Amino acid sequence: MEYSKSIERLRRIMDELREQCPWDKKQTIQTLRQQTIEEVYELTDAITEENWQALKEELGDVLLHIIFYSKIGAEQNQFTFDDVVEAICNKLVARHPHIYSNVIVEDDTQVKQNWEKLKLKEGKKSILSGVPQSLPAIVKALRLQEKTKQVGFEWDHVGQVKEKVEEELNELHEAIESGKPDKIEDEFGDVLFALVNYARFIKVDPENALERTNKKFIRRFQQIEVMANETGKNLHDMSLEEMDALWNKAKQTES
Repeated sequence: MEYSKSIERLRRIMDELREQCPWDKKQTIQTLRQQTIEEVYELTDAITEENWQALKEELGDVLLHIIFYSKIGAEQNQFTFDDVVEAICNKLVARHPHIYSNVIVEDDTQVKQNWEKLKLKEGKKSILSGVPQSLPAIVKALRLQEKTKQVGFEWDHVGQVKEKVEEELNELHEAIESGKPDKIEDEFGDVLFALVNYARFIKVDPENALERTNKKFIRRFQQIEVMANETGKNLHDMSLEEMDALWNKAKQTES
């Protein structure tokens, strides 16, 4: 296969499906929206697991959606796939003046700072306006902190961030003692936001870290289900101590 022509083959297939397939013919940008979100999550699963085969496949699925939206855009006389490609090319050139112009930068931090300044010049009213409202809360917190960092709204060192986490935890404990649900929720949110900041300072992706823990929990819990079943027991009939013993055994097995 001539891979250089693969993108054109995909576009041709999309044209054929749009004309001949009853399901593809019915799709709109609204009906595709949720499916696109699911495809992106499947892509992130492949990234988290470092599953390169799955990563290749999921990237293909996302690319198909880009082609699909572009096809619908062309049908509505809004834009074409070529317009999409040209627009991102132009944006990359415009926002990398240290490569395509005479701007000099010393490191990636200055690159990010210049990027945000250029976005404001393009008409953005706030450096936070580029953060999607529908992002998951932890991802959004990370993006907000990364954005404000570019204008110097940032702690000087990780020790300050650690102190902030401890401060927020103390305020949460006080809120719990007050018994006021709204106050407790507010303070719990502050703790999470501070922990996201802490993660950023110690070079950890908080969303990925939590997802790894989720997967680890699922793996270990399913293992204790198997071990319980092998002994003829049902988890519903076991005490917490018994299940905890199986949990520790599952941990040792992984080690």
